[in-house]
Amino acid sequence: MAENFNEMLGPDGQVRAPYAILKQWLDTQSPADLRAKIREAESIFRRLGITFAVYGNEEAAERLIPFDIIPRIFAASEWRRLEAGIRQRVAALNAFIDDIYHRQEILRAGRVPSALVLQNEAYLPQMAGMTPARNVYAHIIGTDIVRVGEDEFYVLEDNCRTPSGVSYMLEDREAMMYLFPDLFARHRVAAIEHYPQMLRRTLDSVAPPACEGEPTCIVLTPGIYNSAFFEHAFLADEMGVQLCTGDDLYVDGGFLYMRTTRDPVRVDVVYRRIDDAFLDPLTFNPDSTLGVPGIFDAYRAGHVTIVNAPGTGIADDKAIYSFMPDIVEFYTGEKPLLNNVPTWRCSEDESLKYVLDHLPELVVKEVHGSGGYGMLVGPTASKKEITTFREILKKRPDNYIAQPTLALSSAPTFVKSGVAPRHVDLRPFVLTGDQIRITPGGFTRVAMKAGSLVVNSSQGGGTKDTWVLED
Repeated sequence: MAENFNEMLGPDGQVRAPYAILKQWLDTQSPADLRAKIREAESIFRRLGITFAVYGNEEAAERLIPFDIIPRIFAASEWRRLEAGIRQRVAALNAFIDDIYHRQEILRAGRVPSALVLQNEAYLPQMAGMTPARNVYAHIIGTDIVRVGEDEFYVLEDNCRTPSGVSYMLEDREAMMYLFPDLFARHRVAAIEHYPQMLRRTLDSVAPPACEGEPTCIVLTPGIYNSAFFEHAFLADEMGVQLCTGDDLYVDGGFLYMRTTRDPVRVDVVYRRIDDAFLDPLTFNPDSTLGVPGIFDAYRAGHVTIVNAPGTGIADDKAIYSFMPDIVEFYTGEKPLLNNVPTWRCSEDESLKYVLDHLPELVVKEVHGSGGYGMLVGPTASKKEITTFREILKKRPDNYIAQPTLALSSAPTFVKSGVAPRHVDLRPFVLTGDQIRITPGGFTRVAMKAGSLVVNSSQGGGTKDTWVLED
């Protein structure tokens, strides 16, 4: 594997321009002072209840995500390049979703195999012919990006269903501003605090035609046992809207209503944080107790907007991902500004043969997987793990894709031994309604273990504040 790109230091040890002031500041800080700041940050997060639920782990079902106090920094020029690529990709994703639920021109043109879409479990036939408000399907997208060189960025995946992590991005920033006001005073850092207001404006802008006056928006949560419940409550509170479970809502006369201590209130926009299958037991999974019976019919009638739209998951399927360069070019007429990682679809015989022969070198992922579960990182896996995974892959090849192991960039991170480079990725958050709004920076996840490439919070990864410097 090639040597990874160090975001702070050049090959000969010189400090890269965006990190110049930070490096000078770090050189004046004692490890004891920095450790004290970490403890202070942890007490803040614990007081606020910022925890992450780890499924299947009874001993530590609720824990803090490790927080690194050294910010990751992008120059304004670097961010502008990234932002242009993200904007292009998001426009193409929404055009793709609209097309496959209507004319299916990309399928007829043979640019994406029909079977891959129409036989995909993420494709919802119930959405065929449905045109949501402003023609927007994926209102909130978290695009996972990794850096491998000075000007080389790759998109790892597009999270179009219910992307999470934005609350950690906001709370990381607040903690940093509280802990290190002097460091902020030395930089011009682009603001991110207005994200909840931007989200509220986005929700308001996609209110259905039937909306009368100011839209009533809610956040629909599966409940307190969901791993991201803190985020659901946080965003509802920050936007000044109600946090609801399915029991708080009902459909009457084709409209959605929220129960209150007084009269019922008609709901116009639902920012849902539950999966498609559980949204409406009358249309999808009949055993679901999380959703609202009849909500999908109200949605199809144009009486309520669901954010993100049902069926958007087809666009973040990892097998579809491998066609993103074609998808971008088909709908924008332009070459992609952001790279795709070369991808082998294990459903194809030749690709499967190659993957089975090269498992120790590759990363293998489930096409619908998330959170770092159900994957194999070949270079760090044991022989036993590779042997076991090989058998799983042979049984369900269509359930997997494989990619080369990228040399992820590293950013300075404070660990037990002091300041050391650790691998990072980035999830910028994009809002689409009356316009595309991109928050400068995003949610940086960091692999806290030396050499590890797995940054997922569920697998022990941490977070750090992401700074975009203004010109």
